[in-house]
Order: sequence, then structure tokens, then C-alpha cells
Amino acid sequence: MIDGFYTTGEPIADGKAPAGPIEDRWTTRKFEAKQVNPANKRKKKIIIIGTGLAGGSAGATLGEAGYHVQQFCFQDSPRRAHSIAAQGGINAAKNYRNDGDSVHRLFYETVKGGDFRSRESNVHRLADISRQIIDQCVAQGVPFAREYGGLLDNRSFGGTQVSRTFYARGQTGQQLLLGAYQALMRQVDAGNVELYPRHEMLDLIMEDGRARGVVVRNLIDGEVEHYTADAVVLASGGYGNVYFLSTNAMGSNVTASWRAHRHGALFANPCYTQIHPTCIPVSGDHQSKLTLMSESLRNDGRVWVPKKGDDTRRPGDIPEDERDYYLERIYPSFGNLVPRDIASRAAKNVCDEGRGVGPGGLGVYLDFADAIGRLGRDKVEAKYGNLFEMYERITGDNPYDTPMRIYPAVHYTMGGLWVDYDLESSIPGLFVIGEANFSDHGANRLGASALMQGLADGYFVLPNTIGDYIARNPLGPVADTAVGEAEERVRTRIDKLLAVDGDRSVDSFHRELGHIMWEYCGMERTEEGLRKALALIPALREEFWTRVKVTGKGEELNQQLEKAGRVADFFELAELMVVDALHRTESCGGHFRAESQDEDGEAKRDDDNFGYVAAWEWAGEGEQPVLRKEALNFEYVKPTQRSYK
Repeated sequence: MIDGFYTTGEPIADGKAPAGPIEDRWTTRKFEAKQVNPANKRKKKIIIIGTGLAGGSAGATLGEAGYHVQQFCFQDSPRRAHSIAAQGGINAAKNYRNDGDSVHRLFYETVKGGDFRSRESNVHRLADISRQIIDQCVAQGVPFAREYGGLLDNRSFGGTQVSRTFYARGQTGQQLLLGAYQALMRQVDAGNVELYPRHEMLDLIMEDGRARGVVVRNLIDGEVEHYTADAVVLASGGYGNVYFLSTNAMGSNVTASWRAHRHGALFANPCYTQIHPTCIPVSGDHQSKLTLMSESLRNDGRVWVPKKGDDTRRPGDIPEDERDYYLERIYPSFGNLVPRDIASRAAKNVCDEGRGVGPGGLGVYLDFADAIGRLGRDKVEAKYGNLFEMYERITGDNPYDTPMRIYPAVHYTMGGLWVDYDLESSIPGLFVIGEANFSDHGANRLGASALMQGLADGYFVLPNTIGDYIARNPLGPVADTAVGEAEERVRTRIDKLLAVDGDRSVDSFHRELGHIMWEYCGMERTEEGLRKALALIPALREEFWTRVKVTGKGEELNQQLEKAGRVADFFELAELMVVDALHRTESCGGHFRAESQDEDGEAKRDDDNFGYVAAWEWAGEGEQPVLRKEALNFEYVKPTQRSYK
């Protein structure tokens, strides 16, 4: 225990993963799972929160299987889910390039890329299913790029030395989401899925320790509504917006997961935050979000800064011998395609040395001059044209003529609700899929693996495991008392937010919280900084509950009320993230402790003391969180110090 910030509880284990050879475990688990016969599926109801790649694919597949699905999203259409923003591609071990790829290689590189902080069984299943995902999406009509012979084309992404990333120009997330969306809407039309857009989950209905439904707020008229089911699925995405400025959509939040956490769902590895190296730099205090430039650009773009500090010349005026292509220099084996955590820290280091470019020196160049000279502008435009156009619209610079300026920004969260091999949380009947769970990426996600996990969970894993739970747990109607208690909690919280009637806006609190998190729990963490954050966050949270101004009423369209509820949950999450980062005195993946690095400045893991999943239990209002450890065992990929040199 560190100065009373948390207590330690009983260890936790994943009891669902089968034994035996790793390549047979998923087949074994599917065979052992009990089935629900088709006639009974029509009588069983499943609630899904979220309609992105994970939620949309799950809703479509469960509806196709015959279940009665009720699906909710806070956007006005499932097509507006943040999955649409993914640009560069989706990984799969198809080996179309005949360059040595395989399921085992994808498995190995994902475990290594996550800095040996993920479960082998889950990751191998993901690598195996990756091949089915591509077949499914092609059959749906997803327009993947193709090479001259007609096969699907591939490109490389960070952390690998093979080409396994399938893509649709720079719009891969959009095209995959449209594929899942059309499959989902087919089930809506068939009557198997009831779709509720503009509804936000605000609490979980619990009965006898099980998840039995949700309480939602209709965001159009403010009506508080309840829905009950045999099982609940959270596919609500990540929590990167705790930092205020991130590449996430502005509506992305942690509320669904956090409400579940307060009912007993363990929250695993909250400090593992991915800082993406290829984002448009911050340009001022007016910004409400940041824009991602796809990692795929690092295939052909070369990253560099001037060799001398404070060099204010235009990039075209800096000769080659005065440029430092620092990723190629430090990591010659992988060059510009090192994993995201390593590329981000390297960019921060050169900027800290005073060699950054652009306003405030917070930027590095991503230069396509070599690629244009080698391939021709037409070929580069065919691969990245929409990304170049987006960059020019935002910055006013033409990347065909002058290098892009990029800098790391908060992007993806590897932490999330703890789940077992079946994707079931520590609350029976509550399943968590996609970015909302912690299960596959360890301490760092390789690029193009988010889409892979979301679709694997939704199309192939959950439909095989949720049936086992439903078959083994025949349930009756939910008692009115359980529903009433959940609705009362929601109404009480709404009334409390409206009653403060202070003098500060919700956004001002969110921005200040984000600044604290970026400064002290961002790319680099120190014990001193984390302890400072643990003093600042509770004080700011207390001020929030005495000074926040939420205009309007609860029984109407009220976006300030929506934001206030989300920010209130971000305050509690932020504190847990900092506690998790403080207790983990090693460096690994997206968690870099300045006190734990080698002589070259690389992350230094401590497998003996931290080779576990940190699963945190809510102990009650004002109580210290409880740390429960899940030991990680490696049979097939032995942990080594990561090297990309």
C-alpha cells in the first residue's frame, strides 16, 4: 500500500480459459459452452450499449442468431459512433504478401507490442479470428484496397516487419462501420433488434448480484426510462476524454463503464493510456479536441527534426545533412514503424531537447518528399489523398509541398473493465466488448489492432460465449424494487447536478482536469507528479460539486446536463488512473515512469513485481479502492526487454 491510497484484496483469476495447447483453446471453449436452442433464443433479451464496431457487429450477429436485442447509443445514428474515425487499417494474419506472416507471428507481436502485460489465451484467439474478420467484411462488401492481381492489398503498421494491415484508403473505420451498420439495420428491419438512438445509459439495474438491465435518459426529452434483459453488453468505447484534449469524439465518455464499476465490476489497468505519435499539434486554448493523422502515413513519411535546437528555418531550407531522422537513427531495424509508445516518447524527447518545430516547439516533421520522388505524386495520392486533404483543411499547409507537423496526443485506452475469457465482467450477466474492456492489448496497442479486437469480440467471440451464460442461468422477470432503486439513483444524481447552480461551466472543469492529467499522468509519470495530481484532483472535484453551473432542466434537451454527468465520472476515474500509475513503479508500454528507465532512456519493466493485471474494486464513496491482482503466465512468449533496434 502507498501511503493509504489503496488497499490490497484477494487475487483474481480467469476461470474460463481452457487448458491445453493454445491453438486449441478457443475451439475447446466453444465446444464446452452450453447452447440455447433457436426457439428459446426468441424468448431471451439482450441489451447492448453502443453501436460502434464492437456493439454494431454484436447486435447484428446476436439478432441474426435469433435473440431479442435492444440496442442504445447516444448519437443520432449508429453511423456516428467514434469507430468511424479510425483511418489506417485492420490487422489480419492472412499472409497474402507471402512475407512470413502467420497467426503465431501476429500473436507474438501483439503480446510483445503490449509489453508482456496481456493474456496469452485472449491474444492468440484474437490472432486466429483475425482471418475470419476479413472474410466476413469482404462478404459484406467492405471496399478494401486491392493490388494488381486482385487480392486484397496490405500495408505495414508500427511494431511489425510484415505487411498485414488491410485498408480502405484512409477511411477503414468508416467502411467497416458501414458494413456492421448495414448488417445491424437488416436485423432492425427484421424485428430482431430494437434500436434506441439519442439514449444514454446512466445506471445498471442489479438483482441478486446480476446485471438485469439499464436505466437510460432520452436525450431529446429528458425522460428517464428503464429496460430489463437476461444479459447486458457494454460496447461503450474508451475513456481517453478524461484528458479533455484527445483524438476521441467529444461525446466519448466513461459513464457506462463507471456506473458498472460502482456496482462491483472490476476496472483493470486504468493507467495504460496510448499516446498516438501522429496527431496534428495543439494550436491554442480554443480547441476542444485533437485530430489524428493515420499511423499508416509512417509507411512512406519520414520523421525528422533539425539537428540544432531553435532552428526556425522553413523545412525546405534545412539541408539533408542538418536533419535528424531520429527514429531511423535510434531504431534502424524498424525505423519509422516502431510501436506507438516508443515513437511518442522519442518525439517528446527531441522536443524537450529544444529541437521541436512549429509554435512552442511542440512538433516534428513527417516528410513525404522521398516517397513522392520514388513513387510519384499520383501513387502517394491514391494511398493517402483523403488524409492529405484533411490535413490541409485543418492547417492550411499542403503536405505534398511541405512536411506535415505532428505531435503525440491521447488516443486509445488499453485499460477498461476486467473480463474473463468469455468477455464477462466480475458482475454476472454483464459482458464488455471492444475498447471498453481491457483484455487484449496489455500496456500498449499496436496500430490497426483496435478494429481487429472490436470486430472479433462482436462478430465471433461474444455470440459464442453469451449463450453459455444464458443457457446456464434461466431468469425470471426483474422485481419492481430493483428497477425503482436504479431509477431513483439516476433521478437523485440529476437533481444534485442541477441543484448546485454555481458560477463555473462544465467545460472549464473538464479542461482543468485534463490539464492535470496530461501534465502529471500523461506521456511521462513521476512519483512527485502523481502525488501532486492526487492532491489536485479531489480538490477540483469538490469545487465541481459546489460551483458547477448546469443550466436548464432535466426533463428536456439539455446537453450541459449530459456533459456534467460525464465529467463527474471522469473525476472519479482520473483519481483511480493516478493511483494505478503511482502503484506501478515500473515502466511498460503506454505507462512510462521516469524513475524506471535504462541508460538509453528506454522503458524498464519489472516482471518480478508487476507481472499482473491490476484489477481495481470500488469500495464505496470516499473509501480507498481495492487492488486485486491477476497473475499473468507466459507459456509461449517469454517476456524479454522489448527492442526495436
